[in-house]
Amino acid sequence: MYRILIVEDDDKIAHILKDTLTRYEYEVFRAVRFHDIKGEAAELEPDLILLDINLPRYDGFYWCRQIRTFSNVPIIFLSARTGEMDQVMAIENGGDDYLTKPFNLDVVLAKVKGALRRAYGEYAQAQPSRDEWELNGLKLDRMKNTLEFAGKRMELTKNELLLFDCLAHRAGSIAGREELLEALWDDVHFVDDNTLTVNVTRVRRKLEEIGLPGIIETVRGQGYRLQTEWGNTGDA
Repeated sequence: MYRILIVEDDDKIAHILKDTLTRYEYEVFRAVRFHDIKGEAAELEPDLILLDINLPRYDGFYWCRQIRTFSNVPIIFLSARTGEMDQVMAIENGGDDYLTKPFNLDVVLAKVKGALRRAYGEYAQAQPSRDEWELNGLKLDRMKNTLEFAGKRMELTKNELLLFDCLAHRAGSIAGREELLEALWDDVHFVDDNTLTVNVTRVRRKLEEIGLPGIIETVRGQGYRLQTEWGNTGDA
């Protein structure tokens, strides 16, 4: 039974979510210590978190960053904010997905099921058995969710790992946008194409921080390609 933590200060919404998810046999908990969401999440060790943005004391972006200091648990943001910038900020701050209020409960269930499958279920098991990938000194460790190059190491979120893994398997060739979207999300109809761009930007930034700027090339109108020789750069 998967354990889900709901971080939502609206009693009515929290009750609806908890009741619905419980009926589908999830073990559901609601956060109560809004001054210490990080501590509550660390104690509970949930398999997935539904996280509101507008919260007492600190907002959901802050708590997502705090949770990411110790966990790669899937985090789905919930918010009445519909602006594209809020969705971008949610992903930039470590979130995996975004749902706007009022939400359709079928969509909530679909996104929860999809995130759990990618993280722990059939899609996670379908990943290649080898735990490490290496090319010209760049090393991806799937067990530790890390990228390492020249002694520098960066941690990846679950989506960043899936994205880079897909690019790595096609190193030197084009990975299409649709292929990358499907690698990260089950139903691409619920995903804004801009979300993929944001995730690519995050991976590029982490590669740059370990000394490999520009190795993910944009192939306009098609997708992205991971360079196989460092020093070759593509479009930003």
